[in-house]
Amino acid sequence: MRPAIRLGVNIDHVATVRNARGGQHPDPVAAALLAVQAGADGITAHLREDRRHIRDADLERLRTDVDAPLNMEMAATDEMVALACALRPHACCLVPERREELTTEGGLDVAGQSPTLTPKVHALKASGIRVSLFIDPAPTQIAAAAATGAQVVELHTGAYAHGRAGEIERLQRAAQQAAALGLEVHAGHGLTYENVGPVAAIPEIRELNIGHFLIGQAIFDGLPCVIQTMRDHMNKAAGI
Repeated sequence: MRPAIRLGVNIDHVATVRNARGGQHPDPVAAALLAVQAGADGITAHLREDRRHIRDADLERLRTDVDAPLNMEMAATDEMVALACALRPHACCLVPERREELTTEGGLDVAGQSPTLTPKVHALKASGIRVSLFIDPAPTQIAAAAATGAQVVELHTGAYAHGRAGEIERLQRAAQQAAALGLEVHAGHGLTYENVGPVAAIPEIRELNIGHFLIGQAIFDGLPCVIQTMRDHMNKAAGI
């Protein structure tokens, strides 16, 4: 029987709401604790270079106060690698980052940046951190990701979420290729109740990381409810 797919909950946008007014409320760490209590398997937080939502102190508290794996999303910069090596979260997911973007717009160009990425992957691994690369579901990027020594790829599902034809088949092929190369396969970006099923049904995918939809829907239904409902959709699609 296929193992249950893990659900990582991204709590960035709890911090976005907090930062809109300043102060401490709503507290992203409190949201993370509630998410874990509701059944989340891990917590994801993106420490951006401009600190627009998650802050350094948030990550420190997430690392010490939440009894669940912490996945730190970050740009592949010397500053972020140094911070991660000091913090030692369970995992780091290297993502592309532009200051002017509203959210991550595409996958990391591992094939084009391999000479600079590979030493960063090795430095993180040397600190006991599991390394994931957020990539588009393209054969060249998957092969390049495996060559860096990263243990995980997270497939960017944004094009699928926006309805581009042929994307679910592309994700299926990418997941098969990555698993054949010994990579654990995760996926995320733009997933909702309505579109998560076909992605969760891909046998090689072990984890989905979902944030914006869950936090937005929680405004209406509450965070525990939306996490359980998302898990139900995932498990149904996976035949669990």
